Amino acid sequence: MSQIENVHTKARELLESQAVDCVIGFGKGTTGGSRPLFVYGPEGVEDLIFDETCAHNLAKYLLNRKGKTTAVVLKACDARAVNLLLSEHQIERDKVYMIGVVCPGIKENGEPRDTCLRCGQRTPVSYDYLAGEPEEATVDAELQYKGVAEMEAMSMAERKAFWEAQFDRCIRCYACRQVCPGCYCDECFVERLDPLWVGIRIAPSENEMWNAMRAFHLTGRCIGCDQCERVCPVGIPLSLLNRKLEKEVYETFGYEAGMDPEAAPPFATYKKEESLGFGE
Repeated sequence: MSQIENVHTKARELLESQAVDCVIGFGKGTTGGSRPLFVYGPEGVEDLIFDETCAHNLAKYLLNRKGKTTAVVLKACDARAVNLLLSEHQIERDKVYMIGVVCPGIKENGEPRDTCLRCGQRTPVSYDYLAGEPEEATVDAELQYKGVAEMEAMSMAERKAFWEAQFDRCIRCYACRQVCPGCYCDECFVERLDPLWVGIRIAPSENEMWNAMRAFHLTGRCIGCDQCERVCPVGIPLSLLNRKLEKEVYETFGYEAGMDPEAAPPFATYKKEESLGFGE
């Protein structure tokens, strides 16, 4: 059977046995491509698809189904997002059934996403059932941090000017927050009135505060799906900032977010032997 036929078979089995009451996967979009699809009965599983247009990170939707038995179709980056949510106790493992799919790499407008070209995984690191045959991916190490080295080579003044220009275009729509599986606070800091962290004006200082604070909140937690950049209506290169911080965390702590749901994140632990090189 093909990979999608395996997905259909497993989804039908789970729904018929009532092991889960919903399967979250991908369906055909109304204008082409794909969209998230919620299947609540065996009769709907044939509508599930998986192809190179399935860009959404479906792990985000598990946050709206806490306590409910749910199966979810997961690419490699999506599975890392589930592991992140498990490690942070946002979802329960026995309520989530992970249907892994081997990702061919996602395309947009017929071209591979830079995110997928940088990705070193095709097979999810975690799954309960794998619909396809495991496949290894190769990635050029230089490509993984493409753009980061160039940014690091800039002077502080040049970097400041670069990000000021980027954040000046931000319209504070918060699409990046809404799509991110790592953003799940009941009340975001930008909506706090007491204390007031950042004003509601769309102005340079507020924009810089919003984007900088969000990036730091994701440090050591970003799983690299780059959904934030994909949905940004003004094209801010948010993945560049995220990958810079991801690189710092990996080089300092040897930690990659979402690879192991049991691994404690670096900013939630303290090891006596750690030396950060800051002149201790």
